[in-house]
Amino acid sequence: MQLTTPQTPQEDEIDALRIGLSGYNIGHAGTHLRERIASFIKDEEGKVHGGIIADIKWGWLHVDWLWIDESLRRDGWGGRLLGAMEQYAQSKGITHYHLETTSFQALPFYQKQGYEVFGQLPDMPPGHISYFLKKQDK
Repeated sequence: MQLTTPQTPQEDEIDALRIGLSGYNIGHAGTHLRERIASFIKDEEGKVHGGIIADIKWGWLHVDWLWIDESLRRDGWGGRLLGAMEQYAQSKGITHYHLETTSFQALPFYQKQGYEVFGQLPDMPPGHISYFLKKQDK
């Protein structure tokens, strides 16, 4: 056996880790719905002006990305995108949601949507704070 130096991974190496870790996790946590989902704001020509990408994993919805073009902000699109993901998750029996944001992004927006901070990481990125938020429907 040998330890490689840190380097950009190859797809087959990533697959080996994913398969190994997935097998280990299933052995301890069982199988659960796992799904990547997205919703987009598109114009008449199909150009994307915003959207949301999320994962359902281990009984939680995790919002990975939410972005809206500057020209459409403050028009309620963020709440609609987040609401669409939460409704979809609910249709699958999921009522727990989590996400991360930074001090220069959208913390007040997420709090307005009912998310609460449960952790933070200072100086991530340097000079800013990363916040970890969660929400649970009752």
